[in-house]
Amino acid sequence: MADRPVAIVTGASRGIGKAIAKELASLGYDLVINHFDFTPASSLCEANGGGKPDEAAGLKTQKEIVALEAKCEVLRADVSNAEDRGRLVALAKTKFGRADFLVNNAGVAPSKRADILEVTEESFDRVMGINLKGPYFLTQLVANWMIEQKKRNPARAFRIVNTGSISAYTSSPFRGEYCVSKAGVSMMTKLYADRLAEYGIGVFETRPGIIATDMTSVVKDKYDKLIAEGLTPIKRWGLPEDVAKAVGAVAEGRLDFSTGQVINVDGGFHLRRL
Repeated sequence: MADRPVAIVTGASRGIGKAIAKELASLGYDLVINHFDFTPASSLCEANGGGKPDEAAGLKTQKEIVALEAKCEVLRADVSNAEDRGRLVALAKTKFGRADFLVNNAGVAPSKRADILEVTEESFDRVMGINLKGPYFLTQLVANWMIEQKKRNPARAFRIVNTGSISAYTSSPFRGEYCVSKAGVSMMTKLYADRLAEYGIGVFETRPGIIATDMTSVVKDKYDKLIAEGLTPIKRWGLPEDVAKAVGAVAEGRLDFSTGQVINVDGGFHLRRL
């Protein structure tokens, strides 16, 4: 078994997940990271089965983590698929023999924004599968393993963080399936925080706002204007590193008596000011 704590981070080849993985590496964690990239890297290719599987971004993240003097295993896997979730946990067990931290970060936007009156079941199922079903059952799998580890090693700390979104409570009728999935992640966090508290396993949600990632690049002009007009009290785009710092605070044990807490990383958007 590894001497250093180990974190599993999904969706870690770029954006928020990559920043989180690097933050945890800098805090002394070894990593198991997951991605499900295609070439070209786009949600459209993923949705339609187009493009070719792409390992490049995942391997680049792995290299950057190793440069931080942390060990890192990388696996291309679809979190919405039970077999792939099993392979991800099996990799952590085989390579490290432990998992102290789980970050459910993998997520997608609809491949095509569509009015809620016209959206297809195919789009709904895809988004819900990756954004909610995947983390729900990956957490079940990892949590049961964490309980086993805790019984053998009572002094060790185990924590779980889910990447939510302001879309959990903010209506966007042209990507309703995304909003519903993130609302589900919010409730999932509460449920697991409640269930796992007796084992001393903390569960948290980070709730990013407008963060500069591949997902938001397609609406950059829109949000540039809204931020400049005061949509958020802090007048700048959020960065993946902003979310990573919040996860880092959980990883350092600074919020261990605050299980179930939502950490807003949104420039103050949640204030709902007049």
